[in-house]
Amino acid sequence: MPNPVLINLTRGNLVESFHRGAVCVVRAGEEPVVALGDIDQPIYPRSAIKVLQALPLVESGAADAFGMGDKELALACASHNGETIHVETASAMLEKIGLSESDLVCGNQWPMREEATRELAVKGETPSALHNNCSGKHAGMLSVAVHLKAGVQGYEHVDHPVQRQVRQSIEDMTGEAALPELCGIDGCSLPTWAMPLQGLARAFSRLATLSDLAPARAAACKRLVHACARAPHMVEGTGRFGTGVMGTLGAAAFVKGGAEGVYCAAFPEQGIGLALKMDDGARRGSEAVAAHVIAALLGGRVERAGDLFNMQLANWRGLRVGEMLPSDELESALAGLPL
Repeated sequence: MPNPVLINLTRGNLVESFHRGAVCVVRAGEEPVVALGDIDQPIYPRSAIKVLQALPLVESGAADAFGMGDKELALACASHNGETIHVETASAMLEKIGLSESDLVCGNQWPMREEATRELAVKGETPSALHNNCSGKHAGMLSVAVHLKAGVQGYEHVDHPVQRQVRQSIEDMTGEAALPELCGIDGCSLPTWAMPLQGLARAFSRLATLSDLAPARAAACKRLVHACARAPHMVEGTGRFGTGVMGTLGAAAFVKGGAEGVYCAAFPEQGIGLALKMDDGARRGSEAVAAHVIAALLGGRVERAGDLFNMQLANWRGLRVGEMLPSDELESALAGLPL
């Protein structure tokens, strides 16, 4: 049976397009309180779990050893725009550990923000690995490798000590086994482990509550989430949904999207974790579903956020031409929130 429609896009009086997907909401590590679609099918979480991949950076002592503050820690959890501040911060992280851009294996990428791409083009410059949206994550992993004296060559390989620590962190937080047959290679060349949405939502509920975690793990989770709340621009950047959410709501919501329509979030006040995947891989759909979950949980604060949660569609003249509406199934499932 196909996953249900979660989001409808209207134009005039008709539904012009729609997004199918699956969504799971878990409270305090318990059974799901919202479960739509196939939440047991393993999916690649991609960049939505960068905060879990960044746990060894704090737990190993590397973050403290190299004097990393909120900006650096937030960038280690980021899928950034490639704006100047992102590039400079990633470069500074590498300088602190005695490495350079040439040590990054994430690949060269044009900045995700169009204006930043234009700036490079006007100057006649080409993008570097520092512009890659994952450069902060890679700089963080290289910091762990240097701190542990584990060698930086091959840090992206699944059997490298850094990746073994990352894998263990993901397994601990999700409660799911990272199986070799479910390991893929991400766009930035790092391993990505397929997990059921239920396990991913469980991990983010633990991130929200810090329950059932060893003291060192709880402290690392808290530090990373607070860093992203204090420096949300580093996590994504200008004009991005996640930066807008965390910039407006602060520590009330930690949100992170990933490629192919994945989205995860933690809500500390409610002790709730969210994980979702859109079948068509569209960020448009994943952010819309995330927005409706956030609105259901945080109510009045979302209303004060203005255009951030505006689901209206406008044309090039700014005229309203349609809306992005939750399906009846999604609206019904979210009706019981907040708990």
